[in-house]
Amino acid sequence: MTRPPYPVTPDGRYFLVKNRLWRCSNPALPVAERAAHVKELMQARAAVKNAKTDAAVKDARRRVHTAKVALGERGPVWWNDGAPDVNRHHPKNTAYADWWRGLPPD
Repeated sequence: MTRPPYPVTPDGRYFLVKNRLWRCSNPALPVAERAAHVKELMQARAAVKNAKTDAAVKDARRRVHTAKVALGERGPVWWNDGAPDVNRHHPKNTAYADWWRGLPPD
């Protein structure tokens, strides 16, 4: 069995990259819906890369944002226990500090 590419918080809400927490996608999304949003996200990211005008970049970035909101990675949180969103925070400044300190070194 392989390890996930990045450590994931015990509650499954965030993964850790370069000492920043990044919100995971909503695990309650149906498989087909998730796949459609991921496909749109990948196409939008390609559109950002290939955009030739400022307007095209702006439109592609809007599409990226919309897809990420649909996946639950941005916008309103997908959990309902009142825990705050600490997306892009350093874990030492969050409730995940003890978990972070217990991670093995890279």
